[in-house]
Amino acid sequence: MKKKIIFGSIAVALIAVLLWFGSKNKESVEEFETDKPFKATIVTKTVATGKVTPLEEVEIKPQISGIIDKIYLEEGEIVKKGDLIATVRVVPNEQNLISARGNVSNLQLTVNNSKISYDRNKALFEKGVIARQEFENAELAYNQAKQNLRNAQNNYQIIRKGSTNSSGSANTNIRATTSGMILEIPVKEGYQVIQSNNFNAGTTIASIADMSKMIFEGQVDEAEVGKLKEGREIEVSLGAIEKKKFPAKLNFIAPKGTEQNGAVQFKIKGDVTLDENYFVRAGYSANAEIVLEKKDSVLSIKESLLLFDKKEETPYVEVKIGEQEFERRDVELGISDGINVEILDGITADDEIKIWNKTSKKDKEPGDN
Repeated sequence: MKKKIIFGSIAVALIAVLLWFGSKNKESVEEFETDKPFKATIVTKTVATGKVTPLEEVEIKPQISGIIDKIYLEEGEIVKKGDLIATVRVVPNEQNLISARGNVSNLQLTVNNSKISYDRNKALFEKGVIARQEFENAELAYNQAKQNLRNAQNNYQIIRKGSTNSSGSANTNIRATTSGMILEIPVKEGYQVIQSNNFNAGTTIASIADMSKMIFEGQVDEAEVGKLKEGREIEVSLGAIEKKKFPAKLNFIAPKGTEQNGAVQFKIKGDVTLDENYFVRAGYSANAEIVLEKKDSVLSIKESLLLFDKKEETPYVEVKIGEQEFERRDVELGISDGINVEILDGITADDEIKIWNKTSKKDKEPGDN
């Protein structure tokens, strides 16, 4: 009797173990879902970082060295060509001033002497004592002496005051050479400024630009610059103006790149079309979204369905051929936007592709969303 009970218990336990293993094996069978190819429009883009700047920015420089006497305008004001921006007080070089004054005195003596000679020869010519040629030579020398004196006097006035009394405009008046907005006045009253010459660019009194004409200046990587073409439409986003994109047209791609942080970057420029409802300031940081390639209604799959051969690194997918039966199909890929990828060859629109890495609800840990 005891043996029957023991054997019965063992049989029950064995059946329970077999049932438990059976249930485990049944749970371990993984069922894969499938997805089908579809038609999609795929666009590949790149983003160039940079800033927006005025198309033309003009720097106003003095025509003479001196000290800023008065500034009449402020940054941000709109000016027209010829408007007075500032005045410069000339501080003459003492040595040059003394030299110019001495030159005037010497030429005044020359004029006085030439006049005496002229008057004497004129009287002799009228009496018929000397020939006309001799009188005309004396007259020419007198006129030349007077002209040299006027030149010396003008030079003295320029050194002393910065302009002559007869000039229509003084070099000491700094005026706008173009119309636009004053972006910057980097000097203050009392600052010393120097004129532009062959050895010095000169001191900038103000910078003026037309704020209605703005361009985007940015950098693109060498791996993408070959895909760009002038005239392509781009969209510019400004860091200071959220949720607004300004259309622009690419008009310049640098023929030479510069190395930055180990990568070669190429400068690009584009004309930005502004919106009257937004005021765009010079120097705003900006990003330009550029379409590199676009294909409409092409056969595509989700990029997450792709597998890659470990040895050859070629892409492939697993296509359903029966109930939970799949076979490998090598595929040829086209362009990708990071989510969808174009399929050039290898599968058709009717194929069902294995979703090999989809997580089931049973695989989730407690507490996962």
